Amino acid sequence: MLTEKTLNDFLDELASNSPAPGGGSVAALCGSLGSALCSMVCRLTIGKKKYMDVSEELQEILEKTEFYRKEFTRLIDEDTKAFNLVMDAYKLPKETEEQQKVRNNAIEDALKKAVEVPMLVLKYTSEMIEHSITIANKGNVNSISDASVGALLLQSTGLAALYNILINLKAIQDYQYIEEKQNELTQYTTKIEEFSNALKDIAHKNFS
Repeated sequence: MLTEKTLNDFLDELASNSPAPGGGSVAALCGSLGSALCSMVCRLTIGKKKYMDVSEELQEILEKTEFYRKEFTRLIDEDTKAFNLVMDAYKLPKETEEQQKVRNNAIEDALKKAVEVPMLVLKYTSEMIEHSITIANKGNVNSISDASVGALLLQSTGLAALYNILINLKAIQDYQYIEEKQNELTQYTTKIEEFSNALKDIAHKNFS
């Protein structure tokens, strides 16, 4: 599993000529990193005398950031597995009409799986980025840069997941499925964009 490798080994594999892990796994990794930074800022805030009025709220948020951190981490490997399924499907024999039918169905199913993993990354990002903005606004001011980097990583996570979804949707033949996923995309990306604008306000306030 990728998540069991050392950082250097993971990066070596990422930099190799193997197509997986690729951008989808890195998107999930960015989400995990962003969530981890948010968890850190929560822990640097909770229980501090200056922040007692927000400690209870951030304790509740911490439970959510830890959930997302673990889910994003799980999806690092899930994305690579999904990509490998697509590659395996394309390698199926196609000499006869029956083989072509089996191969086409396998490719379609694998491509949908390759959409579902980054779609879940995108969904989690649309939920987690809201918490990151709250943490940046209410967390320990000494860690405002950490909270902001966490939010920025989540913003990048959403965009990276979107790219991976779109490239796979282009190859799918099920137009009803495509329409359903495009509706989901609009819902998630609209929310991410909303909180990305809030991140700009935080950056202007604290770093200008």
